[in-house]
Amino acid sequence: MRGPDEQDFARVPLSPSPDGPREWCVAAVTLLGHDQPEAALDAARKAVDLDPGADWGYRLASLSFERLGRDAEAVAAAEEAVRLAPGSWAARLRLGAALRRVPGRWRESWAQAARAVRYAPEEPDAHVLVGDLALLRGEHKRAETAYRNALRRLEDHPGARINLGLTFLRWERPRGHHDPAWPIDPRETGRARRALEVWSRQTRILLAMAFVVVGVVAFGFGLVTEAKIGGGAMPLVVLVITLRQAHRVRLWPYVPGMLARDLWLSMSVSITLVGVAAYVAAIATLPAEVPALTLGSAPDMVSGVWAGLAGLVLFNGVAVLVLRVLVEAWRGRPVRALAEFTTIHQDRTARRNIDVTLWLVVGRAWSVLAAVAGTALILGEPRWAFAAVAVPLALAWVRVRGGLSPCLGQVLAADRWLVAALGLLVATSLALGGTAVAGVLGLPPVVGGWAGQAGVGMLAVLVAVFATRSVQAWWRGAPGPWRASLIMCESCGRRVPGDVGPPVGLSVEVRDAFTYGRGVVLAYADSSGPRALAVGSVSSVGPSGELRLIAASDAWEAAERDPRVAVFVADPVDRRFWAEVRGIAIGDSEADVLRITPQQVVVGEYPGRHQGRSRPG
Repeated sequence: MRGPDEQDFARVPLSPSPDGPREWCVAAVTLLGHDQPEAALDAARKAVDLDPGADWGYRLASLSFERLGRDAEAVAAAEEAVRLAPGSWAARLRLGAALRRVPGRWRESWAQAARAVRYAPEEPDAHVLVGDLALLRGEHKRAETAYRNALRRLEDHPGARINLGLTFLRWERPRGHHDPAWPIDPRETGRARRALEVWSRQTRILLAMAFVVVGVVAFGFGLVTEAKIGGGAMPLVVLVITLRQAHRVRLWPYVPGMLARDLWLSMSVSITLVGVAAYVAAIATLPAEVPALTLGSAPDMVSGVWAGLAGLVLFNGVAVLVLRVLVEAWRGRPVRALAEFTTIHQDRTARRNIDVTLWLVVGRAWSVLAAVAGTALILGEPRWAFAAVAVPLALAWVRVRGGLSPCLGQVLAADRWLVAALGLLVATSLALGGTAVAGVLGLPPVVGGWAGQAGVGMLAVLVAVFATRSVQAWWRGAPGPWRASLIMCESCGRRVPGDVGPPVGLSVEVRDAFTYGRGVVLAYADSSGPRALAVGSVSSVGPSGELRLIAASDAWEAAERDPRVAVFVADPVDRRFWAEVRGIAIGDSEADVLRITPQQVVVGEYPGRHQGRSRPG
């Protein structure tokens, strides 16, 4: 049983003015499929007014509220849908999807998603929500398993495809420092993170500027003692900054968890502490003249250590930036991710992620070429540059294994800077390869030198291309060529979510059979296997088709272990047919009944003149 899509409902003939709750619900689904949440909300409200005992209208109202950004009302409508149909997987899924947008309620959302999977394991959307919730916490392996479960049930599910690709990239949401399971607002931890970042940035910049001044005073004017005294006062200023920013961090118990989740925040804090220690040590050991950086004898070794301390103070920010770019480029498996994205490259979210992933591939290729050029230069052996020719081959492999052929032209047409970057990679590889060829063939050194210089120059141009593309994206507010521009798929594509599909209703004859029948049988499974229990009659049949049974305690216990049950009844008048309702049984302790929400109805005729056959109910 699959969730309805937009085309299904677009073919439904709607009256100019629907007069029944079901017609209004169908109209709401159609409007949601055409991205008209306000009109869909009006239609859902009319359906609720006409039939307040059905959950469908509340589910549609919840999704409409969610798309309008009214999260609290979306949760309230979804909770009402669950109250009316506690055994409905769609109602549980809708509530779980609404709760995940409310700060501090991730665990409740997870519980509802798990129930949706338990009630309807055949539904892909339930598995997708489980995967989304795991992905938001950075649990990539669990998310991958959930998305694969969804794709086994619906191969072209856009959300499962795109988000599965993100798991291969080890994607983290922008607020990576915040654990969605924490019972606090992410804005609170965001303020704490900003305070730590400001402290780190101000401290590092202040110490770097002070160190430059100390160097000028000591080495330029020969005032070493005065430079030490002035430089030694800067840690007091750092202490003032620390106390000021520490006052703004009001969630100290959560700071260790924030540092554990956010690699770059913890690295920024750590490098700042190292920078402070390096600054104090460098000021304490300030030499009388500019030290020589040649290592060898003991005095030169001391000078080299001091120069290293100075480098930590002055260039730690640049080192962290370079390290971050390289780590983000080499993290994850971009080829596997591209293979998932390109499967549904028609989707706008998928194309955006393809573009960003290709920039990550460019970053990897650039770092390889830079390493090849550096190795050949340091070792003085141009033959090492032969390794550069592997880069174009690797790019061709990425195109084939990533399935880029159907969409590469479209992606490149939308990002001309990416075309330039790929062209520079190929040209750099050929230039560095030419250096190696010149060395092997014994050509004049000037030829190999020109080729090597051209390769290094194009590597620098490629950095400029990346920087220009980044500045352009920042200026326009558009997605940039960095990992943070990757996005999850939330209700993307033209497919309407399955949690807004219609409930399974009962026909008039099946409803009458359960209302007046006295031979009702409940089938369920317990530890010993399948069992059948005669319950006599149904206590009541709700407006939406919910059955209420008075059953023995062992049936209640079995329903808690596995809520999927079946209820049988025979035609109480002419014995012409029998009906089977398969659904989810939830115990209602207040009313002392089992509430069974139908998921599938089958009606069969007894053997006789027409022979036995079954038909939908």
